Amino acid sequence: MISKLPRWVEYGSFVLALVAGLINSIGLLGFQHQAVSHLSGTATLLGTGIINANFSDVLHLVLVILSFLMGSVISGYFLRSGALKLGRNYSGLLALEAMLILGSIYFLAQGSVQSNYWVSAACGLQNALVTTYSGAVIRTTHLTGIFTDLGIMLGARLRGEPFDKRKASLFILIMIGFISGGSFGAYFFSILNFYALYIPAAICLLLAFSYSIYNAKVSRS
Repeated sequence: MISKLPRWVEYGSFVLALVAGLINSIGLLGFQHQAVSHLSGTATLLGTGIINANFSDVLHLVLVILSFLMGSVISGYFLRSGALKLGRNYSGLLALEAMLILGSIYFLAQGSVQSNYWVSAACGLQNALVTTYSGAVIRTTHLTGIFTDLGIMLGARLRGEPFDKRKASLFILIMIGFISGGSFGAYFFSILNFYALYIPAAICLLLAFSYSIYNAKVSRS
């Protein structure tokens, strides 16, 4: 049951959703008005680009999708399991996500489209960090599945089945985190332009450091 989830998962999921909301809003405002934390819109643009025979756009979008996939591959390789478990290399992967975001800032400063690939890889890596646990699919870079799962839970409750308040609170925290990140991203983009990406990078590093300290304390106890 999801009631067995440690509290650090809820806090971490909220912060990661905040990071994704920040990145996505900055992406929408600065990366050619393109969402970067999920691939539904990107895949749609790819489909329309194929029909319109725009080779450069098609190649760019394919590389964005492959970058997201590669980020997920990296997480999949190092985590080796979909189950959430203390002691896994989350801190190292969070630090790597921060490095990818910083790489994106570097290429943005050069005016290079490679910036899209770096930040897309960062989002793919993050999305694979927390996956399936006790029947709950936890995604922090987009909300479609979260809203769907919450709707299913509410429908089951109307049918008379028990309602898992802990799972619902986790989903709501992710929603609040992502939406708040979108608001903060829009605000800081208006002040810092694409340099606002330093904020989610710093949050990832802080989260990695905090997790390392927490993991060390638990291991000693």
